[in-house]
Amino acid sequence: MKNQKGTLVISLDFELYWGVRDKRTIEQYKDNLLGVRSVIPKLLNMFKEYQIHATWAVVGFLFFKTKEELLKGLPQKKPNYEKTKLNPYTYLNNIGDDEHTDPFHYAPSLIEQILSFPNQEIGSHTFSHYYCLEKGQNIETFKEDLYAVIKAAKRFNLEIRSLVFPRNQTNAEYLSVCRDMGIRCYRGNETSWLYSARNEEDESLFRRGIRLMDAYVNISGHNTYTINNYAGNLPLNIHSSRFLRPYSQRLKMLEPFRLHRILSDLTYAAKKMEVYHLWWHPHNFGVNTDKNIEFLRNILNHYTQLHKIYGMESLNMGELTNRVLSETEYGS
Repeated sequence: MKNQKGTLVISLDFELYWGVRDKRTIEQYKDNLLGVRSVIPKLLNMFKEYQIHATWAVVGFLFFKTKEELLKGLPQKKPNYEKTKLNPYTYLNNIGDDEHTDPFHYAPSLIEQILSFPNQEIGSHTFSHYYCLEKGQNIETFKEDLYAVIKAAKRFNLEIRSLVFPRNQTNAEYLSVCRDMGIRCYRGNETSWLYSARNEEDESLFRRGIRLMDAYVNISGHNTYTINNYAGNLPLNIHSSRFLRPYSQRLKMLEPFRLHRILSDLTYAAKKMEVYHLWWHPHNFGVNTDKNIEFLRNILNHYTQLHKIYGMESLNMGELTNRVLSETEYGS
């Protein structure tokens, strides 16, 4: 492609409590979730400073200002997961009335902040943090869920074009629904077997352990992609390259390895004129915020050098999709 160059894509899964599975977990993760309120402005200011274009994949529940509005915006058909802890609809009666009384379940002010900054895209993380590979859901309830989030986003005059499947449970059978609903791209998993999509029941401790090791040493490869790889049927699969794991006090001695892993990936992408897709959740920075921000700054400083030397650029998921579509038959 004529405009091919090294590209950094960043996407963030913005879900708050809707991605948490049970009451015990929310107590353990409470500080992370509350920390989002201070983390997002810091991330936005950093993105502006480094001219970073990012996609924020927002759970549809977060678009609403009040509980009354939220209840009116629910999909007609809902999933009936066999594992009830996955079903957010079971605890709707227990949430607060608005963002002021319940900062865990509403986020219109944060969405407005994101939209006030340049080069930021609002994408979808489905309406209800929908699990596309779990038992008890089907293509009909997924379609209803996606319709509900598209409708909810219109409250901010947004058209949803990019999608991130919760827990990276990409379901190939549902991609035609995405296309019909106007979704043009989604974040797919890395191509290594370590990251193939599975439901919670089929996931193993062994794979999780190897993925943890892969964050510090190169096991699965650089996971970068040529822009030509994306040309294909809509929606385009904008593969993930690396989950930006948060700082761990327990593993602090390994931090130099974690940083080197990502910087070497970026350098490889810049030299090969390929795409590197980094992602995380804002709440991952909710504790140890200063250390996580410093770590990200090291990454973005390196990106700046690669931009100067190799012309590496920053695009969000929607912009990368536009690039692909403009240079293939789909652009006609």
